[in-house]
Amino acid sequence: MKITELLNKDTIILDLQSGSKQEVLQELSHQLHSAGKLNDQETFLEAIKAREEQSTTGIGEGIAIPHAKTAAVETPAIAFGRSTNGVDYQSLDGQPAHLFFMIAASEGANNAHLEALSRLSTFLMDESFREKLLEATSKDEVLTAINKKESEIEAQENGNEENQEDQRILAVTACPTGIAHTYMAAEKLNETAKDMGISIKVETNGSGGVKNRLTKQEIEDADVIIVAADTQVEMARFNGKPVIQTGVGKAIHEAENLLNRAQNQDAPIYHHEESKDESGEKEERSGFYKHLMNGVSNMLPFVVGGGILIALSFFWGINSSDPTHADYNEFAAMLNTIGGGKALFLMVPVLAAFIASSIAERPGFAPGMVGGLIAITVTGVEGADGGSGFLGGLIAGFLAGYITLLFKKILSGLPQALEGLKPVLFYPVLSIAATGLIMMLINPPLTKVYTGISTFLESMGGTNQVIVGIILGAMMAFDMGGPVNKAAYTFGIAMLDANNYTFIAAIMAAGMVPPLGMALSTTLFKKRFTKEEREAGKTAYPLGLCFVTEGVIPFAAADPARVIPSTVVGAAVTGGLSMLFNIGLPAPHGGIFVIGLVDGGLAKAFLYAIAIIIGSFVTAVVAGMLKRNVKNI
Repeated sequence: MKITELLNKDTIILDLQSGSKQEVLQELSHQLHSAGKLNDQETFLEAIKAREEQSTTGIGEGIAIPHAKTAAVETPAIAFGRSTNGVDYQSLDGQPAHLFFMIAASEGANNAHLEALSRLSTFLMDESFREKLLEATSKDEVLTAINKKESEIEAQENGNEENQEDQRILAVTACPTGIAHTYMAAEKLNETAKDMGISIKVETNGSGGVKNRLTKQEIEDADVIIVAADTQVEMARFNGKPVIQTGVGKAIHEAENLLNRAQNQDAPIYHHEESKDESGEKEERSGFYKHLMNGVSNMLPFVVGGGILIALSFFWGINSSDPTHADYNEFAAMLNTIGGGKALFLMVPVLAAFIASSIAERPGFAPGMVGGLIAITVTGVEGADGGSGFLGGLIAGFLAGYITLLFKKILSGLPQALEGLKPVLFYPVLSIAATGLIMMLINPPLTKVYTGISTFLESMGGTNQVIVGIILGAMMAFDMGGPVNKAAYTFGIAMLDANNYTFIAAIMAAGMVPPLGMALSTTLFKKRFTKEEREAGKTAYPLGLCFVTEGVIPFAAADPARVIPSTVVGAAVTGGLSMLFNIGLPAPHGGIFVIGLVDGGLAKAFLYAIAIIIGSFVTAVVAGMLKRNVKNI
């Protein structure tokens, strides 16, 4: 159903008189009722309000799209209202709303209101389209603008359908955390393909799940598939197809080269049963690093969730979870139990399980989980409650994965009639037993090593700790989310597992500096950056505050020789200052949102913020000094 079939002059108000959200809803619903679109205005208004109670329909950018599906609607319709002064609509971005589209759908409308909602949301993300609606002097101009926009979209969609037969290149992107690189790589492939006149479909494997999933038919019809991933993706579906396998960074920085290879059919045939990478482009990190990052990325939700819940429990006092202490609080104790006793307890087993499944696929999961559990529970060392911790989990994961591969090879000669018993009987029994027995034997000495390392690091004081902070900070900025960055972060998680919170605090602070520093540099030294870079700087501010180090990639990709040294210096300063101030933080992620959870209260939180600000300023100034004025600003 077209928007122009639902919206007409009778349901348009160019000058809303309402001064509040409730008044806007009342005024627009009255307009629909007056136009004969409703059979019961009050019932419809209640349905609209019920939807608003679920979550605001103020989507930001000055737009609100209230909607409801109810029998009170006589004829599906859309009401449009415009407020020159703006209305506080409790929008997601906190800004006043100026453009309002109220969608009314009847019970038998077959989700037409949802289709219209989706289409409207897409249209309204176009700033030029919003400007046309804001500047329209008549209802006819509003309808003309909407009709023109809808026609443009239809033309694009029809063009895509016509070119569907030519769409033979597919791609999959995935990074360990599924936050930044995944989508940057997808966007770069799409943009480059568009510039080259190539039709491509890109599947993203992000933290929120798989988006734009490749269908079975698309895979069968594809000429070439590009898999740009630093973590495990579903590869069995590509068996027998030409596949280019590479790291997600290559898709960001060398998208044109990858697409040229795809066009030239320069891709080996992928054989899923092969243990070796058939791409001919295997990088060092696609083996050990890829398996490790698969474990770390799947472990991260447990670490982040558990760490922040523990930190929140401290708001009631550092001893609030101790039933024998005067500060005991039952709710705080529950948060502490959920975070530390459950979520963080699963951290190492989950790490080991997903490392093993990355190596041996699904059969490796169970032995990896068991091996990881043994790592944290079977100590053989008095007072070592956490066993061999993170170190043991790493060893258990790789041990379980390769043991499972060994049994898969040994059992490959069994009769076909027993094939169905392998995954449900032979693999789990043999792999769990072998992994478990080995871990039972090696975990006590591993525990001694792990506790020894932890004790040594915790005993480091003064200058030594500052040096470690400087090194970790520099590592966080060196490759902006790559292997060196992840190695530093993984070390921080290991120390978090050992109940030492200072290292992860320094690491997170340093990881915030690269995007914040470059964003600040674009503000302080505007003439040194292009218009596009200054726009990227606006985006880098929130990314940096949220601890998304990858926000600096647009700057580093354009000028690595000047940007990388600048970010490394600033991040190193912040890492060193964080350790100098002896700041501990049990939350391993969250950026500015968890700064209030640092150990030591407001004073330490202030020092933590100072460390981040100083490092960001250092990066900004160094970048400003190294870069030269650009001609086209």
